[in-house]
Amino acid sequence: MKFVTALSGWISSRNTGGIGSDTSRAVNRLMRPQTPARDLDPLLIWSAAALLLIGLVMVYSSSIAIAEGSKFTGYQQYYFVIRHAIFLAIGVVGGLMAFQVTMRQWQQFAPLLFLAGLALLVIVLIPGVGREVNGAQRWLPLGPVNLQPSELMKLFAALYAADYTVRKLPDMGSFRRGFLPMAITIVLVGFLLLREPDFGAFVVVAAIAFGVLFLGGINVRVFVLLAIVAVIGLALLVWLSPYRRDRLFGFMDPWQDAFGKGYQLSHALIAFGRGEWFGVGLGASVEKLFYLPEAHTDFLLAVIAEELGFVGVLTIVVLFAILVHRAMMIGREAIKLERYFSGLVAMGIGLWIGVQSFINMGVNTGLLPTKGLTLPLMSFGGSGIVANCIALAILLRVDWENRQVMRGRS
Repeated sequence: MKFVTALSGWISSRNTGGIGSDTSRAVNRLMRPQTPARDLDPLLIWSAAALLLIGLVMVYSSSIAIAEGSKFTGYQQYYFVIRHAIFLAIGVVGGLMAFQVTMRQWQQFAPLLFLAGLALLVIVLIPGVGREVNGAQRWLPLGPVNLQPSELMKLFAALYAADYTVRKLPDMGSFRRGFLPMAITIVLVGFLLLREPDFGAFVVVAAIAFGVLFLGGINVRVFVLLAIVAVIGLALLVWLSPYRRDRLFGFMDPWQDAFGKGYQLSHALIAFGRGEWFGVGLGASVEKLFYLPEAHTDFLLAVIAEELGFVGVLTIVVLFAILVHRAMMIGREAIKLERYFSGLVAMGIGLWIGVQSFINMGVNTGLLPTKGLTLPLMSFGGSGIVANCIALAILLRVDWENRQVMRGRS
């Protein structure tokens, strides 16, 4: 380095113009410090921010009618969007706080957080404590807001599954020591979730936990056996539950009972049909006018399809694809750096957002049976938005620590 500097100075002193001067300027440009590398993944940040902001706009658009026409909301058209914006602000603040926690600390807290999640799932089932809405007891009333423990459990499951896998890495090839303890734990969580009932949350939690185990190197034969058992178990859960059977049959042919079992799906499909390529225009949806139930929560994508058309839906799909892809790439980079817990957490969060968004989109388009799962980062719902923001902050923390390690600062 000293030699290059001296050479540059010598050339500058010997030449006042021409080729020597050009050479001096070239060497000086090489000696200047380059633009510092980014500390965070811009694609991840912008895709997440776009989904959050589009969600805020579409929650307002899809909830105007029900907010203005409901005594519960005081006939205020801004009721849902104001609450959504408040929860979004809380989520951003919570995310900023979560970003300050190191991944080593998250690993230490993971078992305690998982136990806290289990405790909340038990508490919400206590008669008189948990709040029941539409036959489901999923919420804990906390003054003016409600806490949905199943949303937090998705995050806690990603953290705990990653911690468990790292601790059990030498036993991942063993059914008894590697797979069985986690299977028993997830069965316990599933039992509590199905008591609410919240079948959709159970599917997402199971996908996160066993997906992390698979990525952590669980025996392939054990995983295939798990997949077979899971399919049989889900089939039994559907067959033994009359309301789940009704949803399944209604999904297979919603027009057979368009005013009964197929009501939600038929109106969602009408919304998609009306939207065509470019939509009927922002705010111009007809289906949100008391035709499509849960338009601002479970069926927000149908309103997006009607108002923004195929182009709008494709934009949402691409944004989710970018976010999930970056989560997986960040996780892969962490594992390359031998930061196994961080890598598995990042991939677990990617699985969570990917699986839940896929199920919600499948329900809205009639590809999957109707389930009560919101669209991550977008649908109205306080607990879900806050949990999503914290998960994104942890994902950004993994990315930030990866970049610090690659710069030799860790």
